[in-house]
Amino acid sequence: MAADSESKLSQVLRHIRPFPDFPKKGIMFRDICPILKDPASLTAVIDLFEEHVRKNHQQVDLIVGLDARGFLFGPLLAQRLGVGFVLIRKKGKLPGNTVSVAYDLEYGKAEAEIQEDAVTPGQKILLIDDLLATGGTLYAACELMKKQQAEILGCMVVIELKELNGIEKLKPHTVFSLVQY
Repeated sequence: MAADSESKLSQVLRHIRPFPDFPKKGIMFRDICPILKDPASLTAVIDLFEEHVRKNHQQVDLIVGLDARGFLFGPLLAQRLGVGFVLIRKKGKLPGNTVSVAYDLEYGKAEAEIQEDAVTPGQKILLIDDLLATGGTLYAACELMKKQQAEILGCMVVIELKELNGIEKLKPHTVFSLVQY
């Protein structure tokens, strides 16, 4: 990694705030709010994502962001790359005809959906979110993209919680994470 990339990564790391025992005892919550508050840190995140995409995925049609924190990083990256941005939302939040997929959470079930005409068959997409934990939400997003017949180039997250092994659920798709804990 070039010195400039290393300094950007250090900038990002300094702005991830740990909260022990949130939302319940035994959980170490990693808060990205300080990144969003600091323009240099937010720029560093987008720079690092852009560098990864330009190096590894020269032909991208869309950035697809997951509800809700993927919406914070995805449009900025899409704008830099000169491509479109598409939303994957929780069920019932999008107007018009939608396509949905159900998935399991640690505490129950949920559904994710996308507008039916948001992605056309064959479009090359990258999924983006803030965090990879157990992999359930990103897995559901991948399934949704398969229903849309999109070509999934990979997934990108700011933070990966390695001990939860969510990356296994996403195989064969690749995951690029800026920070791993």
